[in-house]
Amino acid sequence: MNKLLISLLLTLGISGLAQAAGDAAAGQAKTAVCAACHGADGNSAIANFPKLAGQNEAYLLKQLKDIKDGSRPVVEMTGLLDSLSDQDLEDIAAYFASKKVQLGQVSPDHLEAGQKIFRAGIADKGVAACTACHSPNGTGIASAGYPALSGQHADYVKKQLMAFRTEARDNDPNRMMRDIAAKLSDKDIEAVANYVQGLH
Repeated sequence: MNKLLISLLLTLGISGLAQAAGDAAAGQAKTAVCAACHGADGNSAIANFPKLAGQNEAYLLKQLKDIKDGSRPVVEMTGLLDSLSDQDLEDIAAYFASKKVQLGQVSPDHLEAGQKIFRAGIADKGVAACTACHSPNGTGIASAGYPALSGQHADYVKKQLMAFRTEARDNDPNRMMRDIAAKLSDKDIEAVANYVQGLH
């Protein structure tokens, strides 16, 4: 019964996510403030701030709405979205989704371990492969609202996995990321974060 309910909720959530209908051209004009941290084209130069370029539009829109309504607290974003309408958020999401992400470099120290976790998971810890939700090339699953990870800053990925692990971040559907992150060691997080930075 629980599995049926979860499937139904996910399906309803997914259909809601698929309705993102922003105008990328209009969004560009609304991203001047965003450029300071995320770069004019969504490729942030500062590893602590996420790259938004190439991210799935539905995922971006969800995060923007969650940040605006306070269900995903991001101190650096405090007040920045308050005056924006839903259409503004849709346009901004469409603009950044239309841009191409710039890939980073992978440290050879963590390449093998990170690739193994991303592609196969960690069976003895009950950790599923990241590819299940984020796709083999890290582009995510847009129709389900699962984010792209390809090219994302390792520092940012690490920060988010740590936040999920401590439950400081809790806007993941059905606790998926919190449950996975809780099973990852610091070394596991470091490895997989490094791996996705250069994934393409």
